[in-house]
Amino acid sequence: MAPRRLALVTLLLAACAARGASSGRDAAAASNAPAAPAPERADADLVELVESAPIETTLDHDDLRNADVVWLEMIHGAERSLDVAQFYVSDRPGSRLEPVLAAVEAAAARGVRVRVLADARFAKTYAESLDRFAARGVQVRRFDVAASMGGVLHAKYFLVDGREAYVGSQNFDWRSLEHIQELGARVRAPEVVRAYGDVFETDWALAGGAPATTRLHRETEPDAVAVADAAAARSGVSPVASPKDWLPDDELWDLPKIVGLIDSAQKTVRVQLLTYRASDRDGGKFEDLDGALRAAAKRGVRVELLVSDWCKRKRTIEGLQALQRDSGVRVKLVTIPAWSGGFIPYARTIHAKYAVVDGERAWLGTSNWERDYFFRSRNLGLVLESPRIGGRLDRFFRDGWESPYAADVDPDARYAPPRIGE
Repeated sequence: MAPRRLALVTLLLAACAARGASSGRDAAAASNAPAAPAPERADADLVELVESAPIETTLDHDDLRNADVVWLEMIHGAERSLDVAQFYVSDRPGSRLEPVLAAVEAAAARGVRVRVLADARFAKTYAESLDRFAARGVQVRRFDVAASMGGVLHAKYFLVDGREAYVGSQNFDWRSLEHIQELGARVRAPEVVRAYGDVFETDWALAGGAPATTRLHRETEPDAVAVADAAAARSGVSPVASPKDWLPDDELWDLPKIVGLIDSAQKTVRVQLLTYRASDRDGGKFEDLDGALRAAAKRGVRVELLVSDWCKRKRTIEGLQALQRDSGVRVKLVTIPAWSGGFIPYARTIHAKYAVVDGERAWLGTSNWERDYFFRSRNLGLVLESPRIGGRLDRFFRDGWESPYAADVDPDARYAPPRIGE
């Protein structure tokens, strides 16, 4: 056997042994081998939580780096490739996003292959930055997700050199970096980056006119894949995505994995989202997540749901009031005060999307909890088995839950919708 292949097989066997043992310490005692790292230690090098906080609020956290800082660090470090998938791109002169977009253009200028994929429908409204990219050596495609999957390209992520990725709630929108609470993650887990790369390649091909049946997978040596998957099992970091039936690997579908997380809860379930609905836009029921939350509360789990006051809209607030009234789930709405400089459309809200169970397991992603996000729109996320990250998400949640901006949903109130757009 060739030395390189022998080394890979040796690594794989060691990884499998560590995974199969009841604990890293027991495995070490039994085999006289070093103990496998605990998940919370392994993921410290694989996942970094990254935030954005609305200015003039108390929601910023000193121990979490800001998205624009992390984005610039990642993009400046690109040597071979930079693949960006965004709902849309919207800049304003002097904003925190402006240096990020300049860094993307600079990467293309120094010879990095830069590809930017954006939702076709929203590109009609936000065309300026995409056109500027195309004029400066960036490959740009507009993905008509409505014509294929039926929804939008709602995922917000990018990949650098196939070695690291960023995924989170932040759009490439100047408001996301200055006037909205957001949460994302810088990820260096090889299996996650590989899976996101497969999603990007598939969508890039579909946006370029490939048949609707196209599903692409990056070519990787089987032994290397096996070693990476064994490392993933130890790290507790797993990729997830949607929509159903449009994934390079059906096992990535996020909805059943989120439901499974909630079903596993013994003490607490804490969820933060922009919006939450237990019915679809056609009036049908969407009970997968609603049913899981209700079932958890019924068996004595403390279930808390934190959403934006954008949910005061008709056909959304009623479901939240029903949860508050009869399920045992406690629901709060967050209202971010207006900026001192005046009204900003589509801003001054919470937009982070995550769930944390028992302070140890979590989902973080780009989906709001409405049916279309799981069945018709492209979204990405992570499932994390990590007391370190779970505990930090729990504290992030409590900071919002106990903030002066949060108030319990009144089951009997007649809410007026807030001003959101122009």
